[in-house]
Amino acid sequence: MLTFVFAVIALIITPGPGVLSLAGVGAAYGYRHGARYLIGLLIGNNMVCIAVLTGLAAIMLAEPRLRLVFSVLSTAYLLWLAYRIAFAGARVGFIESPAPPGIRGGLLLQAINPKAYVVNTVLFSGFAFMPGAPALEMALKLVIWNVLWVLVHILWLWIGVSIRALNLAPRTQRVINVGMALAMLIVVALAILSAR
Repeated sequence: MLTFVFAVIALIITPGPGVLSLAGVGAAYGYRHGARYLIGLLIGNNMVCIAVLTGLAAIMLAEPRLRLVFSVLSTAYLLWLAYRIAFAGARVGFIESPAPPGIRGGLLLQAINPKAYVVNTVLFSGFAFMPGAPALEMALKLVIWNVLWVLVHILWLWIGVSIRALNLAPRTQRVINVGMALAMLIVVALAILSAR
């Protein structure tokens, strides 16, 4: 079980579309709106968990046309998001939009987030620690996964809100934006490559 816990921490602490966009919402809008977005991400992540556990994700992604549509949509959205982060200017706000994304925005991001599918597949299909009781193992994995997931995402929200309060120099803010966008692109590329 400890191996599973360490795997969860290692896989979700790394920057991906969810945590980077959550930090961005925190930087742009503060804790209240960030918490609503976090709830959407959590619901969306659990929907991905259920799709992976039931095999629905495998069935859908086994169909080449559906997989292509999913890949194109998710890659286009994540590239657009990385572009917005990189070119947010001299203000760390990662995301600029007239209104904060909210619960629906978080839910939709997780639905097309390739990292979410890869991470869930790795975690729930590997790291067996109760081979005699697979249903209990999956239930424990879900509890551990959600507790750690929430804690890590609250940390990223705090990072975003903290960056907002720092009042950094414009050049430093640009460097942070470009670094976050590059990190997102690397994670997305790795998720797509590992899914193949």
